[in-house]
Amino acid sequence: MSQNPFFIGQPVPPKHFVGRKADIATAFDQIYHRSNLAVWGSSGMGKSSLLEQLISPEVWEQKGQDISKAVIVLFSCLSISPFSSTSFWQEVLSLLRDEVDNDSTLQAQIDKFLEQGQATKDSLRRILRQLGKQGKFLLLLVDDYDAALVPNGQYTETDIENFLNECRNLAYHCRERQYLSMIVTSSRRLSEIGPPLKPGGSPWYNHYLFEQLKPFTDAEMKALLGSTMTPGLQKGVREIASGNPALLQIAGYLLYQGAKSGVGAKHLGDNSSVEPKVYSPNASPSGSLEVPETFAKDFESAARHYFQDIWSFSNELEQTLLILIALSNLKGRLHNQRYDLSGIEIIFSQKERELTYLEERGVINCTVEEGKKRYSFTSSIMERWVVQELSNSDDASLEKRKKVLLNLIIFLVTTASSQQI
Repeated sequence: MSQNPFFIGQPVPPKHFVGRKADIATAFDQIYHRSNLAVWGSSGMGKSSLLEQLISPEVWEQKGQDISKAVIVLFSCLSISPFSSTSFWQEVLSLLRDEVDNDSTLQAQIDKFLEQGQATKDSLRRILRQLGKQGKFLLLLVDDYDAALVPNGQYTETDIENFLNECRNLAYHCRERQYLSMIVTSSRRLSEIGPPLKPGGSPWYNHYLFEQLKPFTDAEMKALLGSTMTPGLQKGVREIASGNPALLQIAGYLLYQGAKSGVGAKHLGDNSSVEPKVYSPNASPSGSLEVPETFAKDFESAARHYFQDIWSFSNELEQTLLILIALSNLKGRLHNQRYDLSGIEIIFSQKERELTYLEERGVINCTVEEGKKRYSFTSSIMERWVVQELSNSDDASLEKRKKVLLNLIIFLVTTASSQQI
């Protein structure tokens, strides 16, 4: 049997990359126009893998663009710890120096900036000017840009605002912007996680085109899984991993390894003579597909950090809505407790914006049954994980959630009263 075609814990290599054609086309349009792009999406949506595509000579050739004109710098803000604007510009200049190893003059100029402690936005602007004279430009690919928006002991809220203004000045206002294209990634839309706008101030993110990485479509999932799995297996994988690319990779990897060891495709109830086992004792509340406990435990163990990220990147209201969805599928019963879910439909109707956002992130989906919207989890394992999160909450966490629920109930009562007037 050949090597496992699925990848865990690293960006997917360009030759194994599938899907995202529209997103890649958008990125290259921005590169061609020397403009800027802010890509955002939940954990596991493939943001890092997308950036890897943008440094592939084969992809550049497919898009009809000349990679020899680009000096490409790719790094993650998580590699800068603790983060500061000075460290950011140092990282950019240092990596840029490595990419121009055939230009000793430009390297010497960069060395001078670094040695004299002059790694700044203005230093980079001078380097851009030199690149422009050579008919080249800088493609700056910055992963995990969220880290630049979080203060630390040496990096204050004011420092964040100054840094973002520097980036905007470089990419939008200065003449050298024609020699720069900047593409960044983040877990949420930058306008939601950055500093608030000040009266009369220009939005610090206006120079970006925003692009959300959404869950894989059915066609993209088939392209990823179809060469190694039957349609029955693909259905089972979609049930537990939804359209999250990283979760699909993990499920595919485990199944492929199982096949090599003789366990194989019967894991997810493929159309074989072996009947699928019920996933117990903690079966998915939705119960739409029976998944064997052994595989589900292996999958949950390997993917736990993704579920944790999806949960952590949700705000308190979104987390509460996820809990309500899980409880509604349990008919309000969890262990020996019963939760009163009367009025939950009104809460959902009043919080459609937040629910739509969770749907766009690929965490839940919405169907209409008998004229009523019904929300469910896209991943049965994620649903089980949310139930466990509620079950394992300590007293402090439960009190915090009660406050959010109380606010929702107060909002519900106020809404109902106003409708009766």
